[in-house]
Amino acid sequence: KSKLFALFSGAERARLPDYIVVRRRALSADRQVTNIEARFLACGIGYPLVAKPDIGCRGAGVRPIRSRNALERYLQDFPVGEKIILQRMADLAGEAGVFYVREPGQRAGQIISLTLKYFPHVVGDGRLTLRELILADPRAGKVSHLYLQRFTHELDSVLAIGEARRLVFAGSHSQGAIFRNGNHYITEAMRRRFDAIADGIEEFHFGRFDVRFDDFESLRRGDGFSIIEYNGAGAESTHIWDARTGLFEAWRALFVQFSLLFRIGAMNRRRGFRPESWTEFFGQWMREKRLKGRYPATE
Repeated sequence: KSKLFALFSGAERARLPDYIVVRRRALSADRQVTNIEARFLACGIGYPLVAKPDIGCRGAGVRPIRSRNALERYLQDFPVGEKIILQRMADLAGEAGVFYVREPGQRAGQIISLTLKYFPHVVGDGRLTLRELILADPRAGKVSHLYLQRFTHELDSVLAIGEARRLVFAGSHSQGAIFRNGNHYITEAMRRRFDAIADGIEEFHFGRFDVRFDDFESLRRGDGFSIIEYNGAGAESTHIWDARTGLFEAWRALFVQFSLLFRIGAMNRRRGFRPESWTEFFGQWMREKRLKGRYPATE
């Protein structure tokens, strides 16, 4: 993630919230937090922030960090020697995934997928515990294992009447967020904005931007959003995870996505780029799989 972030420059770079990259050291969490907070002062970053592993996907290890104690707990559970991104929290209500593609040499690209993300929550009635509310919810109850492990120390607490509890922070379908197909909301203004964003990222031709926004109509106008993360060749057209999407429709979207990916890859080879070897690729994939099991639990 940090290598991708470092490629972002130009005026649109301001859409990426400030961040620092730290390596988990073999020292006590409280001592390392003291060092990190000194860097915060130098960079103008503070709580609340988001912690996420530098190597990871599908929301693995992502947590909101709202205090020094929370950061200490996160570091205690993080594997020594590995890197963490600590990023200013874009605490905006809406989240979306924007999949953008532009062939080398072209000035204009296209948005092939827009995913709208929703974060399930339960509302207290003054009688039921958090565990009971989750299990009774028509949707959350079907994937209760995702949520119960997240609230181990709160499951037996009773939520007050009208008290809402958000069940997931990370905008990942595999972590319990709800995805909806938003392709019919794509606009020409959005496309032009992401052309400008891609202009600021060296050799960016294919990938998904995860964005946070307050006002959806502003997003459709190509404004009023922050980029919390972006991916490259490993990205996915996540609108297919809308529960209303049919199998053949999902297959078609993936065929379109991979056809474009292979086409761009072939063009880049002709331009002189060379891919990593299979050995390097497999080694990185295995490392990611090993690390995912060692990260702190996602929230």
